[in-house]
Amino acid sequence: MATHASHVPDNEIGAARAVAAERLTMFVDAVIAIALTLLALDLPVPTGDTTAAMLSSVSAHGNEYLAFALSFVVISAHWRAHHEIFSHVRSLGGRLTSLTLAWLFMQVLMPFATRVLTADGAFAPRFSLYAIVQVLASASFALIIREIQRAHLYRSDVPPQVFAQSLVRSICLAAVFAVSVPVSFLTTSTGAYLCWLTAPIVLAVARRVQRRTVR
Repeated sequence: MATHASHVPDNEIGAARAVAAERLTMFVDAVIAIALTLLALDLPVPTGDTTAAMLSSVSAHGNEYLAFALSFVVISAHWRAHHEIFSHVRSLGGRLTSLTLAWLFMQVLMPFATRVLTADGAFAPRFSLYAIVQVLASASFALIIREIQRAHLYRSDVPPQVFAQSLVRSICLAAVFAVSVPVSFLTTSTGAYLCWLTAPIVLAVARRVQRRTVR
């Protein structure tokens, strides 16, 4: 007597993969929230018996507060880019999950890298650690986008330029932070930070070139 293997309908498989993608997105949101919370926990509390003393304490810890604001903006930007891309994902693959976990590892490292950046000691190594974390975060996100494209994990109604724009943005950010590493060893701290400030310019130029290429 012939036996027939059980067959799961394609629509049920598709629904299960969609649920898996949604659960991964929720997990990402939770981890990002924890990373942002850890940033705030490391903030020094101003001290002083008078208003002048309190303001002096705030000024003394100015670098820590600026680093917190920078890392908050950076982590938020990473999360926003991930959220935008995953809103188009219709299913989940094992490799995509692994790449997302690698990307999350960089986000969780951000509070530690922020503490190192504001610590005392040699500037270039401390700056480079923070920059390298950003390079790896942007590079892993670029790999996430490529995997979504390669495995066709996105909805059929999504315009291809959505992924192209995000991919170019990730590559440009990785390049800017990578260049800032040798710059930190060759120049002053001001020069190294100015290298980061070129990121909006690099992104604007890349978008303009990309639009001309599409035309």
